[in-house]
Amino acid sequence: MNTKRLAGKQNVTALLLRLGLATIFLYAAISSFVNPQDWVGYLPHFLATQSYANDLLKLFSLYELALAAWLLSGVYVRYAALLCAATLAGIVVSNFHLFAITFRDIALIFAALALATIKEK
Repeated sequence: MNTKRLAGKQNVTALLLRLGLATIFLYAAISSFVNPQDWVGYLPHFLATQSYANDLLKLFSLYELALAAWLLSGVYVRYAALLCAATLAGIVVSNFHLFAITFRDIALIFAALALATIKEK
């Protein structure tokens, strides 16, 4: 396989991974603005019981929007992907009591790590 064709496949793969990861962060952020009561339970327990939990949720949603925009921008993708993986790992670890739901995030962690390993032009 020639290197030009391989590079093209890597770019398509990276684009698909970026779109997929951005979609999950966009969905979670937008949904938490629309229905915060559905999402506040995913905050770590010691934060979810505080009076400012909804404010923290809004801040985290803004972070998710920024992360999605960074992924879509295509700039410094490796670092954005690593931050995605760390964010998702934090969600899984801090919500281990909800593992029946968050176990799917493990696949997303590996998708983000795969994106971090792709060399883009």
